[in-house]
Amino acid sequence: MAALALVLVAAAPAAAASATTKILEECAAGTLPTGYSQQAYNQALKQMPPELAEYSDCPDLIHKAQFAGAAGSRGTGGPGSGGSAAAAPVAPATPTEQHTLERVPHDAAPPVPVGGEVLHPGVVHVNLASAFNTLPTPLLVLLVFLLVSALALGGRALRRRTLRAGDRPTPGD
Repeated sequence: MAALALVLVAAAPAAAASATTKILEECAAGTLPTGYSQQAYNQALKQMPPELAEYSDCPDLIHKAQFAGAAGSRGTGGPGSGGSAAAAPVAPATPTEQHTLERVPHDAAPPVPVGGEVLHPGVVHVNLASAFNTLPTPLLVLLVFLLVSALALGGRALRRRTLRAGDRPTPGD
């Protein structure tokens, strides 16, 4: 009997490790890992590679599975029971809740006085002077040079066109 208990104790970390691996594989594939213990979910969160945590929704999926497992285990033997727990269905909104949601204004928030000025949330004021003040000086010089060059070339072309028109004989001569 003692040998059997020793084998079970030695096999428990290996089973937990395989559950952790399965959880990480399932959430990496984009599926909700259900049916694991809260301890296995916690271990998976601790052992999750940084790339998986940063570039996937794996932490969110595991937290959803934890919540579903905790909600499902309330009536099935207490927290931490390793039974498969499906997410509890969300009840549709009651008529009262629906009416309240429909009454929520869809307009912008009212103006708010801040530091002696009235700010209108959601309104972006365009201030060209501030846009030019934030440009680096060499870039401003280049923009002015390009503008002057464009005006000079345009003026030169206009001058040529008017001179050519002046050289033509006028009708009736």
